[in-house]
Amino acid sequence: MKTKLIISALIIFSASNLMAQNKVIQTAGREQLGTFAPEFAHLNDDILFGEVWSRTDKLSLRDRSLVTLTSLISQGITDSSLTYHLQEAKKNGISRQEASEIITHIAFYAGWPKAWAAFRLAKDVWSDDIVENDAKATHQRSMIFPIGQPNDAFAKYFSGNSYLAPLSNEQLTFFNVTFEPGVRNNWHIHKAENGGGQLLVGVGGRGWYQEEGKPAVEILPGTVIHIPANVKHWHGAQDNCWFSHLAFEIEGKNTSNVWLEPVDDNAYNALGKK
Repeated sequence: MKTKLIISALIIFSASNLMAQNKVIQTAGREQLGTFAPEFAHLNDDILFGEVWSRTDKLSLRDRSLVTLTSLISQGITDSSLTYHLQEAKKNGISRQEASEIITHIAFYAGWPKAWAAFRLAKDVWSDDIVENDAKATHQRSMIFPIGQPNDAFAKYFSGNSYLAPLSNEQLTFFNVTFEPGVRNNWHIHKAENGGGQLLVGVGGRGWYQEEGKPAVEILPGTVIHIPANVKHWHGAQDNCWFSHLAFEIEGKNTSNVWLEPVDDNAYNALGKK
């Protein structure tokens, strides 16, 4: 009986914690209107946000943001309140692409000028995303090979985001591998009893290649790197630009890829600084 009471208490405690975590905390009403309109501030902070927005078991924060944006833009409200809800929508998981599509959809029902006004605010809210996507697009235009899709299968062996575009699986297997700025793969070895290894060809941006015990070598478009089998090495982008290389797998006997420890941050950050 005592054990059941303890378990029940823990369940109640956990449920209370979960409810507390889902509760939206808002103080803008009291900060801006607390002395002038305390009752309105209470309704704004405690009821609208503290209760209605906090009912995440009924409707997620993401969906509430979508509904709120639609309502405000449709009414032509493009003041600081829309900016605030655009910022919250971003926090609640609405991406730049989704925000763009939402506003475009609203335009056909609420009016073109309202959408234009909303877009001016949304561009500022998602400005970081635009810069990042522009950098990626600029890198793509610098080379003829595609960037490809996120390299999810090997993500745990990279220090950040990388992308993989398979280019050929016939006669010779090779890929275009793209690294975001500062991203590199772990130290690794292409094992083989005979033959094997890898060939890299730089095709965009600037990168590094390093074998264990040797200085790092810069990779530029057109640079060819021959990687013998059974040699410990790593490669990746320089810290301030995107980088892509073609990776050719060399046939051999009993080949395998052995992933090892990450590249030391201090050693990487020191590259090109001397």
